[in-house]
Amino acid sequence: MAMTRLQARLANQDGTALIIALMSMMLLTALGGAVIMVSRTETAIASNYRNSQEALYAADAAIERVVQDLLMVPRWNDILADGGAGVAGVTSSFTRGNPASQITLPAGGKVTLNATTANMQALTNAEDVWGNNDPQWRLFAWGPLTDLLDTAAIDSNMYVAVWVADDPADGSSVGVADGNPLADANGTLTLRAEAIGPGGTRKTIEVTVARTSGTEIERGQIAQRGQEELNQRARKAAVQTPGKSLTNMRMNTATGTLGVQ
Repeated sequence: MAMTRLQARLANQDGTALIIALMSMMLLTALGGAVIMVSRTETAIASNYRNSQEALYAADAAIERVVQDLLMVPRWNDILADGGAGVAGVTSSFTRGNPASQITLPAGGKVTLNATTANMQALTNAEDVWGNNDPQWRLFAWGPLTDLLDTAAIDSNMYVAVWVADDPADGSSVGVADGNPLADANGTLTLRAEAIGPGGTRKTIEVTVARTSGTEIERGQIAQRGQEELNQRARKAAVQTPGKSLTNMRMNTATGTLGVQ
């Protein structure tokens, strides 16, 4: 009798569907959680990449803006002069806020640019690549990227700052082992632009700019205009007058003259 009851219970399939349903729900929940995790990871990766690229372009835009201001400064030594706390003696027109105090970033957080300049200088001095001619960084331009242009609206929450220093490879002074890091001897400066974005995104660009004489610029413009004129003539020469027959132009190798047929 006991064996019969045990066999009856083992043969009973009541509740099996519930167990299968619970196991299926657990499996689907695990799969759904994995999909959500992958989706959030991919979204974060895409967002970080977008912020990184935007910060890179923001730093490049700041360099372009500062180069225009450098053209308006007759003596670059006035820029290299210490205006106090690592700020350039002559600064750009793109300056927003007090660099000695905490500045609230558009993407959140705060920064003190004078402290950033001090840290940058300390790192440069610790590396000591150029000896006594190590760059002495001066804060030249800073502010939100939205204020970079006065005539156009920029939709960005990036914050940019640009430092300037004498080119350390400008050569040595006469009778001196190293050059003067606060004196421009060859019309060459080093610029370092840094952009700060959401999530602590930072991109830095360092470039070297050189002053070009007005004669060279004028010659370059004349050469460019001459080349454009030649290109226009070449384009026009290939087009015949509408409605007329094509002509055949040959050179006479004996006389060196051109003949049109």
